[in-house]
Amino acid sequence: MTTGTDIHVESVKLQRKIESYLGIQGSELSFEFQTVEGKIKLDLITINPRHNQSFLFQSEIGVDKLDALKKMYEYVQSYKDKYNSYTIQWIAKGDNELHTSYFRASNMYDALDKLYYGRDINTITVFSVVLNPVA
Repeated sequence: MTTGTDIHVESVKLQRKIESYLGIQGSELSFEFQTVEGKIKLDLITINPRHNQSFLFQSEIGVDKLDALKKMYEYVQSYKDKYNSYTIQWIAKGDNELHTSYFRASNMYDALDKLYYGRDINTITVFSVVLNPVA
């Protein structure tokens, strides 16, 4: 048996680096892996404990789990410089409180896709989508 990189150890290290860089606790992030057309797709999900909702942060595709995690780490290091910031005001079905969430995306449709990720479009009503000014 050869001693090489332990994929599980490296995977955890990269996940912790991503958490640390984003400043988000592990309980507020979910790393979801799935095989798509022979490659590994990583969906990084954020969980907001205040309103108990989850949203897509970013998806990356790699040849394997480590490659997808490396691409995600590269993304988190540069996303603020490459993508626009959007503010979305919304309310969940059956709720009476207006919520405000922030997304980085290439356009407003991508921001809305991140908001609606993994849920029926009829469960959230969007009141506004605003492109935030560049600081």
